[in-house]
Amino acid sequence: MRTSNRVVPSPGSFATGMVGVPEGTDIELDYRLEAVMEGVLITGTARTLFEGECSRCLDPVSSSVEADFQELFRYPGDDDGSGGAGSGTEADSGDEEEDYYLEGDLLDLEQVIRDAVVLALPLTPLCRADCPGLCVECGVKLAEAGADHGHGERADPRWEALRKLSEEFGDQ
Repeated sequence: MRTSNRVVPSPGSFATGMVGVPEGTDIELDYRLEAVMEGVLITGTARTLFEGECSRCLDPVSSSVEADFQELFRYPGDDDGSGGAGSGTEADSGDEEEDYYLEGDLLDLEQVIRDAVVLALPLTPLCRADCPGLCVECGVKLAEAGADHGHGERADPRWEALRKLSEEFGDQ
């Protein structure tokens, strides 16, 4: 078993629709390597900073994210892991694409870290928990507009035909 703590630069942009980890941002890795029968089990945590936009008001947002990961890197040639010939089924053959393998004495963590960090990023980031967002009529930030912001009494245009019928027939 080997435990390590490293800081590595982000190899590329890890991103979702609203936020991402910019290329070159440091990613702090705390991990443990364990030799097991099937290969090397790596367990750890990745910490980094992300940047993006608030999903309500589009103000810039930046914060930290922490993602846990655990992955088995199989020894080369260990195809089905059971040691028995013919024990795999056709359904198992599709799983091989998702398996990770040691490349000599090396293991490539880039895809494992990318998957863990991107899944930990917020889908709807907020600049603050009570962000009111933008006015649907004029687009002004409601936090800056004040409580008296309004556009008068406006009816939804889809109900206009019913309003006209109501005026025509009155309260009969």
